[in-house]
Amino acid sequence: MFLFEAKRIVIVIVGALLNAIALNFFLISADVYASGFTGMAQLLSTIFSEYVGVDFISTGIWLLLLNIPVAILGWFKVGKHFTIYSFLSVAVTTTFLEILPIISFSEDIMLNAVFGGVLAGVGIGITLKWGASTGGSDIVAMVLSRMKDRPIGSYLMIINGIIIVLAGYLNEPENALYTLLALYVSTRVIDALHTRHEKVTAMIVTKKADELQRAIHDTMIRGITILPARGAYTREDKAMLVLVITRYELYDLERIIYEVDPKAFTNVVQTTGIFGFFRKND
Repeated sequence: MFLFEAKRIVIVIVGALLNAIALNFFLISADVYASGFTGMAQLLSTIFSEYVGVDFISTGIWLLLLNIPVAILGWFKVGKHFTIYSFLSVAVTTTFLEILPIISFSEDIMLNAVFGGVLAGVGIGITLKWGASTGGSDIVAMVLSRMKDRPIGSYLMIINGIIIVLAGYLNEPENALYTLLALYVSTRVIDALHTRHEKVTAMIVTKKADELQRAIHDTMIRGITILPARGAYTREDKAMLVLVITRYELYDLERIIYEVDPKAFTNVVQTTGIFGFFRKND
């Protein structure tokens, strides 16, 4: 498990580096904005620099400041593991943003938007795949989704929509279009690396159903259906646990299964819609 967590930390650091490169080498110099709180940090840096005259607070510092209250919220409402690694990603991203210079490889805004979107998408995608996020918008969207039981994507769309509108207002209208292009490219890359579906269904065949059920409920509040199962070849009696989770919980579920029953067989399938209770508090 030490090597497992060490690899997770390395992945988070690499994702943070890719995000910082996307910002400092492509997006910031072209006045194209990233998604989520990273884009908000860019907007605040632009507003305070050009309209207030305060230019000593960089995008990286704004990103860190925005995520402090969100990290506290995530600690109590989302999960400690997810919040710790998410804040680690933010802190490392801030460090790289301060270290790396802001340069421009091209004067073409479209090229900056596309390449910045690709690098940001890769950074976010691999970070999500390993059970963390790159900013506070994911945590805020997850909390709101659990309160209203609505898709996380709808809340992220609202946040990104605000960023697109302000990008066009603070700069030229075409900057809003290029920001939309960068967001579209990054989203497509994230979907390719992680999963485009907000919810997935996990079917776990195991001999340790009770232990696995308790371990899952200790980490996440999710309903589980336990069905009897039998191996066709071995004729051994087993149990199958069926549960629906969000894509952000995939890593934690994989870790739990690995700790409790490494020999368990798990099938994860896409879930396009659910009816009834998805989450129930104690």
